[in-house]
Amino acid sequence: MQCPEPLTHPSRRALLAALIGGVALSAGHTAHGESEWPGDGIKVLLAYPPGGVSDQTMRALARHMAKQLKVPVVVENRPGASGTLALDVLRRAVPDGRTLAFSAATSVGLLWADKVRKKQGAVTDSRPPVLPVAGVMRTPILIVGTKAVTGDSLADVLAHARQAPGALRWATTGEGTTGHTVLRRVAQQAGVPIVHIPYKGGGQQIVDALGGQFEVLSTNVAPQQLQALRDGYLKALAVGAPQRLPVLPDVPTLAELGFSRANLDSLFGLFAPRDTPAHIVQAIHRSVAHALNEPEMRGRLLAADITPFTGTADDFQQAVLRELQR
Repeated sequence: MQCPEPLTHPSRRALLAALIGGVALSAGHTAHGESEWPGDGIKVLLAYPPGGVSDQTMRALARHMAKQLKVPVVVENRPGASGTLALDVLRRAVPDGRTLAFSAATSVGLLWADKVRKKQGAVTDSRPPVLPVAGVMRTPILIVGTKAVTGDSLADVLAHARQAPGALRWATTGEGTTGHTVLRRVAQQAGVPIVHIPYKGGGQQIVDALGGQFEVLSTNVAPQQLQALRDGYLKALAVGAPQRLPVLPDVPTLAELGFSRANLDSLFGLFAPRDTPAHIVQAIHRSVAHALNEPEMRGRLLAADITPFTGTADDFQQAVLRELQR
C-alpha cells in the first residue's frame, strides 16, 4: 500500500514513540477491586461482515475476554470502506476502554492515509488515528482459482489473461487491503491487466467464488476455504506466507513463484481510540494474550494455519508500524 507523501516525513523513532504512548503495566481492575468497565461493558466494532474468519475469531475471542475482564464483550459488525468504516467510528469514540475495533493493520493505514490526504497545509500530527492494543493473528493469504478460471497454475492463469485482456477478474475484500496489494503487485510485475472485484468482507466473497462469479480471489486462510479446496470447488494457486503451509504443502508461496513483493500475509488485532489510558490498554492486552494461550482458542487458529500473535503490546505496536510503512 502506497501512503501519501506526508506520511514519509516522521522518523521511525518518533512514530514508534507516538504509537507506544507510554504504556505501563496494571491490573484490569482498580485498586479497590472495581471493574474498569462498569455497566454495559465493552463493544468491539468488527470491521468485516458476518461469516468470515475474522468474525468467527473475534466472537470466540470475545467470550474469553469477557471471562478475564468480568464484563460483557459485545461484537458488532461494521463492515465497509475496506475496514475503515469501523475504525473511523472508533477514532471518534470516547477513550475509556468501552469501545474497541477488530481490524487488519492495513485498514489503519488506509484510514490514516485518508486523514492526511484531507488535511490542508502542513501535517502537524504524525500519530496514526487509532491506538494498537493487542495483536491477535497473522493470516496467510490464499490465491485461489474458481471454476471459471482457465489454467492449473498462476503462470497459466496470467498467460491466458495476457491473451485475453479484461478476462481475468480477481476478487479481494476491498481497495487497499492486503489481498488487493497482492493483486496489484502481481499485475504490475507480470504486466497483466486484471479487473478488480472488491467485497466488503470474506463471507459473500467465498459464496460468489463457489458460484464461479469471477476467476481468482485473494482470501485469508480459513476452514471454509480449506474445505472448498479439499472438495475441489476451488483451486489453490499460491499462498502469501513466509513458507509453504503445512495444510497445503504442494502449494508454492508467491515468493517461490517470483513475486516476492506480493508475498504478504495479514496482521489482525484490537485497536482503541487514541489517548486510551495505558492501564486499560494493558488490561485488554492481557485478556487477549490469555485467550490466545487457551488450548481451545489457540487450537482453532493453528488448525487453519493461522498464527496466533504472541508478542507484547509494544511488539504489536511495532508490527503495526511496519505494516503502515509497507
